[in-house]
Amino acid sequence: MPTFTDEVYLKINGELFYLWRAVDQHGVVLDILVQERRNATAAKRFFKRLLAGLKYKPRKLVTDGLRSYGVAQREILPDVRHRTSRYLNNLAENSHRPTRRRERQMQRFKSPGQAQRFLSAHAMIYGHFRPRRHLMELWPKLGDGGLREAAYRGG
Repeated sequence: MPTFTDEVYLKINGELFYLWRAVDQHGVVLDILVQERRNATAAKRFFKRLLAGLKYKPRKLVTDGLRSYGVAQREILPDVRHRTSRYLNNLAENSHRPTRRRERQMQRFKSPGQAQRFLSAHAMIYGHFRPRRHLMELWPKLGDGGLREAAYRGG
């Protein structure tokens, strides 16, 4: 099962912080961590936290071109295949959109701790109440469309 990781900056009280996020192949957020740095030490901390929360070890790790991921992967996940690509990581990039939306609604985060607590909880709730297309069955869509079409035709 591949794991997609990415980071995005957050501005909190005028300072830059980085939101590290791991997403599985279905777009479900696995872990979130807010840190001040974007170096190899920060990447190692994120991977350790990710592995502690997972019940399995990922087979493939997909990241963007940040060199810190490679250093951390070689030390913490040496058996895992590491792919770096600009376009393979779109799943992780798209998972930042709800964060930006919440950030605007809340008029920015007030502290890194508050951002960490809120985003961790929000990611779990967001994934639960917004099922992805791969989890939906096909027949209710077809049945509903057929009913609508029959009602339109008057039958």
